[in-house]
Amino acid sequence: MRLLCPHNLYLHSAISQTRKIDHDDLDSIRQTVRFTTWDSNIQLSLAFVVNALLLIMGVAVFKYGAVKDSSFFGLYDALNNTSMLSNPILIAVAKSGVLSTLFAVALLASGQNSTITGTLTGQVIMEGFVHMKMPLWARRLVTRLISVVPVLICVGMTSGQSELQQHTALNLLMENSQVFLAFALPFSMLPLLMMTNSDVEMGEFKNRLWVKICGWISVIALTFLNLYNLPSTYEGFGVWSKGTADVLAYISIVVILVLLAWTCVELYQGDKRFAAEGRGFGQREAQMKNSAKK
Repeated sequence: MRLLCPHNLYLHSAISQTRKIDHDDLDSIRQTVRFTTWDSNIQLSLAFVVNALLLIMGVAVFKYGAVKDSSFFGLYDALNNTSMLSNPILIAVAKSGVLSTLFAVALLASGQNSTITGTLTGQVIMEGFVHMKMPLWARRLVTRLISVVPVLICVGMTSGQSELQQHTALNLLMENSQVFLAFALPFSMLPLLMMTNSDVEMGEFKNRLWVKICGWISVIALTFLNLYNLPSTYEGFGVWSKGTADVLAYISIVVILVLLAWTCVELYQGDKRFAAEGRGFGQREAQMKNSAKK
């Protein structure tokens, strides 16, 4: 579940603002919403297929336990070593070296994509929510340091260990970093769902009933699974004892739930305030329809 990227929820919403649109023309708005929906659905469907293929490949390579190095380094070596593979199709492709090369290129492209989308999302959030603007060079410097420094520290701490231990440490660093997605995901999905369910905010573009039901099931299920796994995730850090890790995890869960409740209250009150002030899209939509009839 933590493979979901909550920052992309903000980015997909922000992309719609880059389109040329007449905000006073309802047909133009409908066209923009339609194209944006297709754009997001196509991208997410392709991403699902790619992730599914990676999962299938990983199972095919690691299912017999012949590969001791479970990091990306080990997977690359395994895709070069036909003796470690059990699937005849993978063996035939691996002999040419194409399999490992494609994996390395895909991994590099994935890293670049994550970096680009993360930086763009940070820009969207800072400018749209925090109203803070930074020069391009400063934004790049800060985001690169935040991502590179933990890796350098991990490499320095394991410099005297074996190659396998170094690979394992880097792999654990990457896996443990995903815990932040467990914190961020509910705060991305919940506001998105509540806003798109609102007649005041969305007007005729609000979610249909089946989308609302599926959306709430997804939000509740993903939030529960992420929070349920927090104690074991904290224990996996290896920094604290089991008891201390569990206490910290439960404190984190309480804090997250309180913040989520506060978020819901703020969104609900904001929706009511927009309706009272006539600032929602629902009211503007009614005005545009009345103007079109005259």
